[in-house]
Amino acid sequence: MGKEKIHINIVVIGHVDSGKSTTTGHLIYKCGGIDKRTIEKFEKEAAEMGKGSFKYAWVLDKLKAERERGITIDISLWKFETTKYYITIIDAPGHRDFIKNMITGTSQADCAVLIVAAGVGEFEAGISKNGQTREHALLAYTLGVKQLIVAVNKMDSTEPSYSEKRYDEIVKEVSAYIKKIGYSPASVPFVPISGWHGDNMLEPSSNMPWFKGWKLNRKEQHASGVTLLEALDTIMPPTRPTDKPLRLPLQDVYKIGGEINPLKSCTFYGVMVFLRSACSYISSSESYYITVCTEHAYSEMPCLSPQV
Repeated sequence: MGKEKIHINIVVIGHVDSGKSTTTGHLIYKCGGIDKRTIEKFEKEAAEMGKGSFKYAWVLDKLKAERERGITIDISLWKFETTKYYITIIDAPGHRDFIKNMITGTSQADCAVLIVAAGVGEFEAGISKNGQTREHALLAYTLGVKQLIVAVNKMDSTEPSYSEKRYDEIVKEVSAYIKKIGYSPASVPFVPISGWHGDNMLEPSSNMPWFKGWKLNRKEQHASGVTLLEALDTIMPPTRPTDKPLRLPLQDVYKIGGEINPLKSCTFYGVMVFLRSACSYISSSESYYITVCTEHAYSEMPCLSPQV
């Protein structure tokens, strides 16, 4: 992973079964975050359970219950790179029973990707009064996630497939709702995609020649593009409060055995520098692919400490 790139956190939110995990897993695969052999392994295992279409979702859905039920229960994190950013992507559950886990993931994000299913009846279920499309968008804004990207997913399942009329209908209704809760639709890219087939994820889709691209009008930035990946590269990196006193809330504790407890936290304010002589209780800080000695604000930090 390139250290010279800016690090940002993205959370993927939306109604249950809108295709969040499949879209996220496919995006990770296309961006080189996971190899083809692993995807083929997931495809084989999913097919054996009669869930062949879940191969990309299983990149992130690792719990036995998640795979058996076909839904995301807990948040999952993965890292990959775009041409501009070093991204931690957080896949949040869409089922209303696990809204607490969704809040945990969203509270760490700089930008939210709202996945909206375009299938017949699916969009209506999500945007209804009790739908999670509404609740997730509102929670994201309330939790301080002021940047939003809307991916209109499952365009291959509209009637007819890849329907421009259906896409326009969804954009109109979602725009009206997000404006009501505080977002400016002019600053929100809307991208029609198929998370399963990969349409408009990294490259423009030949299945939607009618889509001429999205435009972004912010006070700080004007941009345009066609794909979801291009939309990710328009995210404005937030200013990290590294000059403030250190605030390090503990997110989770895992007991593996012996006298070692891995502690997982997220640096909200300040900078943590590990000095072995002064902080001997920290044995290491592991961050997926690299061991780091300095943690800046809003970076995920799993670390090891003796049992306390």
